[in-house]
Amino acid sequence: MTADCAFSSSNVGSGAFLWFSSGTTFTINGNGHSIIGPPSSRWTIYVQNSTLETTSAVLIATTGTLDANGVVFRNNTPANASLAVNGTATLDNVQFLSNQSTGQPIVDANGSSSSVIITNAVFTGNRPDGPVLRAVDGGTIRLEGCVVFNNNVHRTTNAAAVNHGTSGSGSTVTDNSMSACPALTPPPLPTARPSKKKKKDPPPATPTATPRPAYGASYVALQTATGMTFEATYGLDSGVHFRQLDGAGIGVQSIIDAGYLAALDVYGYVEQGVEVCFPQIGRVIFLDARTMPRAITPLESTVRDGMTCASISSPGSLVLMPN
Repeated sequence: MTADCAFSSSNVGSGAFLWFSSGTTFTINGNGHSIIGPPSSRWTIYVQNSTLETTSAVLIATTGTLDANGVVFRNNTPANASLAVNGTATLDNVQFLSNQSTGQPIVDANGSSSSVIITNAVFTGNRPDGPVLRAVDGGTIRLEGCVVFNNNVHRTTNAAAVNHGTSGSGSTVTDNSMSACPALTPPPLPTARPSKKKKKDPPPATPTATPRPAYGASYVALQTATGMTFEATYGLDSGVHFRQLDGAGIGVQSIIDAGYLAALDVYGYVEQGVEVCFPQIGRVIFLDARTMPRAITPLESTVRDGMTCASISSPGSLVLMPN
């Protein structure tokens, strides 16, 4: 995709905007764009007995298998749930931002054969009719890793939305998530941020934390653990997400062998413009998430107050290298 895909007519009936049902695996490369379905349709994307793999789509319903990584569900107003699952869905590093639903939750596992596993997710500013997550008639939802619920409000009564809800025999929502989000904040790399230096010079760990909007517990914990600082054009609660990487996460042996100092993966709403500052002096390279394998390019950086800062406007990984 080179731009957002949105239906231009309101006369779409009660079916789906895009319907896949041949039993094949379909791939949508969103390149940071969204598929936006009309409010009058029941679903934007419906996958029946098939597999849909996507990096940037919205409003997906399935009776087959859905495997989604890095998907952003944003600013949608469907007649059904933003994600209605009648099969099996595995969601990793997903974000549900400012979605509305009429008479439905944001994520709905419906039926005894329905199973949803959500690992590392953010639910911010959604306005459902009912809970944010709902398991019905034997459906199951399981939360793992770091899951953040923030500012979700019931659409009609303006009361706080319940995060979880179940209905019917055998329906379960199992919450194994960690509110402090340690899954997104592994210990600092051995070659980065020596503890001796950090003890002598603590201010760089949170140089301007107070006036910045904080992106939930994961942002606060990551900044504290690494000494990095972050800025986003529309604030750090706008849907941009950060995750520290080790050598395995970088996945490029030449970078590992060169003795990188620190690495950070940035995903979600990166198109708004995001700045990252590392608490060390070095040069920054960028691994572009829009290509496979990831294209490696140098980034222009500046040094401010002993920190190396660089800006990006597309998802990917920033790696600080020695000069």
